[in-house]
Amino acid sequence: MRKFLVVLLTVTMVFALIGCGGGATSTEEEEASGPSDITVAFIPKLTGNSFFESANLGAQDIAAQVGFDCIYTGSPEAAVANQVQVINSAVQQGVSALAISALTPDGLNNALEAAKEAGVKIVCWDSDVQNDMRSLHVAQGTPEQLGEMLVEMVAMQMTDEQKESAQYAWHYSSPTVTDQNSWQVYGEKYIKEAYPGWVNVFPDNYYSNQDAEKAVSIGESILQTYPDIDAIICNDSTALPGQAQAAENLDLSGEDVIITGFATPNGMRNFVKNGTVNAFGLWDCKVQGAMGAYLGYWLAAGNTFVVGDMIDIPGVGEVEVMPNTVLDENAYTADDSGVVLMPERTIFTIENIDDFDF
Repeated sequence: MRKFLVVLLTVTMVFALIGCGGGATSTEEEEASGPSDITVAFIPKLTGNSFFESANLGAQDIAAQVGFDCIYTGSPEAAVANQVQVINSAVQQGVSALAISALTPDGLNNALEAAKEAGVKIVCWDSDVQNDMRSLHVAQGTPEQLGEMLVEMVAMQMTDEQKESAQYAWHYSSPTVTDQNSWQVYGEKYIKEAYPGWVNVFPDNYYSNQDAEKAVSIGESILQTYPDIDAIICNDSTALPGQAQAAENLDLSGEDVIITGFATPNGMRNFVKNGTVNAFGLWDCKVQGAMGAYLGYWLAAGNTFVVGDMIDIPGVGEVEVMPNTVLDENAYTADDSGVVLMPERTIFTIENIDDFDF
């Protein structure tokens, strides 16, 4: 059994009172109307997925703590048309803010424009929209951080020989999801620089559209088509457990093929304990959900910011509003549109997975 290095990239979580820091501006609106008059629609890519269900727990926790209403609303199918319908319905119900994990960067534009015209504040978390369509985005990290993390989770499990020459493939949700594609693009760039002997056996990538059954069938196809493949990188919380289940169905273990990526520890615990997967990673999606929901509330309460300001989030502490270019050097820039980064990411192995419950 190989020994694996567990990397915990942590930043101390500072518990703070509700407020705003830096140059962020608070108004009297929150005091006059009260948090209970504010409703945030918390919208995932799809319901029923462990990542998004855990994120919703964080959103509901902070809503209860602060006193605003948070409605969890979405579709069990990851379809852009469904997400448009969810947004339109929430706006018609009179919500104050939307906190969205988007299925597409630009396919929601008409619905979001209508929401803005209705006075609804818009925040993204996990996966972004076109930057001029929202005020803030809670990102799990930069493409550089996450792309490198995905690749290094493969490399840490390899023999010296594999590090010199290996076959690999990517398996994730779709070619239109902003966050996952940015990680894959940077991951490919990083591989060319750090591991030039690696060969991507299917450069067009495998996509399972956040469909659990499809993730298993595509996972089996990859393993059967490329029986000598060294690693499969699944930068999607549906693709990773599906790929692991495919390996288990074919009686393959982590000693036969490296399967890694991003998913919740609760969704991957059994695969780690039975040796199908030896290491994978994520960030605390409950914290990300809490941050997204709170920032939606904070804006709806009448607060404003400019890029560079600090905002206090209960249970998280001060976060800096960074320019959109921290995620994409060609991104839209404006004082009232920015990115907040998650404070930490974690690699899970058999040694630490039971320390986490989300």
